[in-house]
Amino acid sequence: MPIAVVPVRAAADLPPVSASATPAALLPQAAPSPTDMVGPGDILDINIYEAGVTLFASSSPASAAGQLAAPGVQVQKLPPTRVDDLGDISIPYAGTLHVSGLTTGEVESTIRNALRRLSQNPQVIVTMSQAITNSIIIGGEVSRPGRLVLQTNRESLSDVIALAGGYRGNSKDLMVRIMRGTVSADVRINDMVENPSLDVAIRPGDRLMLVDDPRTYSILGASGRVEQVPFRRSTVSLAEAVATAGGANPNLGDPAAIFLFRYVKDAQGQETPRVYHLDMMQTGAYFLAQKFTMQDKDVLYFGNAAANQPSKLVQLISQLFSPVLTVTSAVSVIQNSNN
Repeated sequence: MPIAVVPVRAAADLPPVSASATPAALLPQAAPSPTDMVGPGDILDINIYEAGVTLFASSSPASAAGQLAAPGVQVQKLPPTRVDDLGDISIPYAGTLHVSGLTTGEVESTIRNALRRLSQNPQVIVTMSQAITNSIIIGGEVSRPGRLVLQTNRESLSDVIALAGGYRGNSKDLMVRIMRGTVSADVRINDMVENPSLDVAIRPGDRLMLVDDPRTYSILGASGRVEQVPFRRSTVSLAEAVATAGGANPNLGDPAAIFLFRYVKDAQGQETPRVYHLDMMQTGAYFLAQKFTMQDKDVLYFGNAAANQPSKLVQLISQLFSPVLTVTSAVSVIQNSNN
């Protein structure tokens, strides 16, 4: 494979820090809609007040709120009315009315105008019994997943997570995916805490999913430890990764042969493999390693020291022959004791 090996000897050799697009740039943006906007699935409470000759007959002059109406005023509370999939509702004597996209105040005017010629000065009060349009769906690693009604339509990402009872697990391992229509954007909880610009506004109809997606890098070769290491913070430098690995193994490793394997995207968006080489025997490499930012799924490899190959051979021979030497010495001791 055509793998490029990049020696890191100066600041110009450092890979650029990839500036991923912010969720605000990826998601379609719109002004906050009214909190009382009506849409399909919403359930409305409708009360009609009439004076004089009434169209609706009520057995009690009490209003829906339990308060007495004015003398001669009849109050009719309609059964809970659901907005159908076409955005319509049905009102007795008024017929089918299209209310999707209207506020509750505009729905009141629509019903009043439809009844004006049938009733004497009707007055209408519409309230939202169950809101579907002005809500979001949030799931995954939150305490209370489900449908969440937005009270102000100005809630941010951190607001809705708090309203859902907060997240479960470790913030450094959590990623939230925001789906708006056919577009989605990912935000890591730790990144949002450190960068408030990632705390984007949430709009009605959004779907949020919090998933456990830890970022890790792998340590291989002749290091102090070989393992997969999770990111402790949003950003981890190569110097911190080397320190976490315990540096090069004193008996096997070569500090001048530290390699980092990574896939990078070219101008066409294709991923190509690239290897960065650091010689930690050079003083400047320590300063460059502090500016070198690790990425998810990086592989940090510590090369073997060529000078240590003879010592490895001696160790191998000693391991192979030490049992024979031990038995021979024990036999000699027994023979001498018998003599």
